[in-house]
Amino acid sequence: MPHPVDIHVGRRLRARRRLLGLTQETLAKAVDIRFQQIQKYESGANRISASRLWSLAKAVDVPVSYFFDGMNGHEPVSEYEVHGEYGFAEAPAAELLDDKETIDLVRYYYQLNKEPRRRLLDLAKAMSSE
Repeated sequence: MPHPVDIHVGRRLRARRRLLGLTQETLAKAVDIRFQQIQKYESGANRISASRLWSLAKAVDVPVSYFFDGMNGHEPVSEYEVHGEYGFAEAPAAELLDDKETIDLVRYYYQLNKEPRRRLLDLAKAMSSE
């Protein structure tokens, strides 16, 4: 059974990789491992060593601390109780980053200039209140 922290770190790795538009194979080549190992890291099946985490952080251009963002200093009680004072700060938001469509939307959103981004955000807010 994967440890909840390993699952969290793997999800953060997957979210960042997808946000950058990298394939598992591309990321694996960047850190000189096989893509199957990236799959195992992302699922939490394999733990990421400190040196490998350092290499992955450099490859996806984030500080090592990025992988632990969303944790409040405690490991979650179970994979279902991952919120509040016992676990991760915002599990639903973390799960949204597992969705390829969400990642694509965020990537394309940040490719827009400031004014079109603001208008798109205003449109989304208006549509969500209907």
